[in-house]
Amino acid sequence: MRRDPIGMIFVLLMTSTLLYSGNFVDPYEKARKSLVETIEKEVEETRGYLGKRRLAKTTIDAMERVKRHEFVPVLYRFKAYENRPLPIGYGQTISQPYIVAVMTDLLDLNPTDRVLEIGTGSGYQAAVLAEIVNEVYTVEVIRKLGLAAEKRLDRLGYNNIKTKIGDGYYGWEEHAPYDAIIVTAAAGQIPPPLLKQLKPGGKMIIPVKSFYYVQYLILVSKDEKGAITTRQTLPVMFVPLTGKH
Repeated sequence: MRRDPIGMIFVLLMTSTLLYSGNFVDPYEKARKSLVETIEKEVEETRGYLGKRRLAKTTIDAMERVKRHEFVPVLYRFKAYENRPLPIGYGQTISQPYIVAVMTDLLDLNPTDRVLEIGTGSGYQAAVLAEIVNEVYTVEVIRKLGLAAEKRLDRLGYNNIKTKIGDGYYGWEEHAPYDAIIVTAAAGQIPPPLLKQLKPGGKMIIPVKSFYYVQYLILVSKDEKGAITTRQTLPVMFVPLTGKH
């Protein structure tokens, strides 16, 4: 990987910023707030797809609290608060913050919810969820990514997140049912095991491939009797869901 000397200098300057009292100053706080403002504007612009004009306060607060720079490689930290995906290795990316916010918000989460995430990646989406709900269970198929995310989330104090290395297509049946499920990789169809593990009254958000390789975010709802309904929202671009399936 080509090193970016300007980016490295930026990281060193930002991470070494201290108050004279010796207390650490978060040099990214202003950038996070600016990013959230950008996300809110984009939500307004895409309200026709989303069916809503603004994000819930819980989503906004979570996006402001989670330190995205902790979830990207050091060489990309100077880009951490740009509204764009970034590479995290192994052909994977950390999702665009706007997409993270939208997927989170469409689930209409409650503090007592138990959420399953498929595709841990760097752990950023799981951290956003953990700021809102009681329990997050996240599955990653790439072992090194999953182990690194587990260490990162533990270091950052996210004790309400449990991680697993495995094929996310099959979910995590041990802790089912889930109030909500979020899938951060594109599937050819909605995996039946995930539908089974979704609690009646719950919601799932998942990118699904359509014709001509186009993907859409699909919001899945299961009513109290177990009937499934779906709603197509945004056109998106995610890495494919992988595994033995």
